[in-house]
Amino acid sequence: MTSDELMRALSGLRRAQIGHRRAPHKPLLVLWLLGRFTGLGSTAVTYAEAEEPVSRLINDFGPAVASPARARERAAMPFVHLERALWDLRDADGQPIGPDAPERGGPLRARGAHGRLRPGAEALLADPVTLAAAARLLLEQHFTPALEAPLCDAVGLDLAGAEETALTPARARQPVRRAGFTEEVLHAYAYACAFCGFDGALGRNPVGLEAAHVRWHSQGGPDEVRNGLALCSLHHTLFDLGVLGLGDDLRIRVSQRYVARSRAGRAVDDLHGRALAEPRPGRPPVDPRFVRWHGEQVFKRAGAPAA
Repeated sequence: MTSDELMRALSGLRRAQIGHRRAPHKPLLVLWLLGRFTGLGSTAVTYAEAEEPVSRLINDFGPAVASPARARERAAMPFVHLERALWDLRDADGQPIGPDAPERGGPLRARGAHGRLRPGAEALLADPVTLAAAARLLLEQHFTPALEAPLCDAVGLDLAGAEETALTPARARQPVRRAGFTEEVLHAYAYACAFCGFDGALGRNPVGLEAAHVRWHSQGGPDEVRNGLALCSLHHTLFDLGVLGLGDDLRIRVSQRYVARSRAGRAVDDLHGRALAEPRPGRPPVDPRFVRWHGEQVFKRAGAPAA
């Protein structure tokens, strides 16, 4: 396997068909394996070891799931179905486990299922530049920039090193964000958070304000004001994590899965039902199509379909 072949394999990960919803299960498993590789020098892992941390990643960074029992074993799907060009999955006797195995934790634990990235892939990933490029490709294809730092923290990856030299053909193919998008969105919302009204500035320069994509750029969302919201840093992160969302009436929704004990944490609950701020005259409001995408693909709603 060459470096280009590795990047093509990662770029071509088949995405599970769960209705029309995002299913970033495989990218999250691979990112977790990359973090494990940086710490241990190996991606070898049993399903019993991976089940809790990978399921938590999928619950935190993927669409919601209705069943608490299913939420605890969401790692089973990618553990079974990760492409065999990258992944070697075997039982306790060393026999291969095929992609037709049940996607359930119990049978996988009973068989002593364990997996490891192929030796050729591991050999390439021993180069920090290749590892950083692989992680960057998965982050850019499947997530949004505001989630990169918390996701890397969650899997134990530090991409600061080698980023300047990690440019690859796979990364070069990523859509380039249009210059001017951030300024246009902030100007449209008068340099204030469309959720809470925060409008802090340091002198004349806004601080803590960001332009959020409603439909993520990595998922086909355009760099246009109709797909943007000016949000403070906190509410941008919560919006991208699915804690906050929007209804068809453009009123703010707070996920029923969100919990907080402190007064500051409960201030997020106070946003529920509040009307989204309107953009300045002459600027387009957020497009309902992108609001629906966010509601279906990101917002952590109660009673979501199992995945």
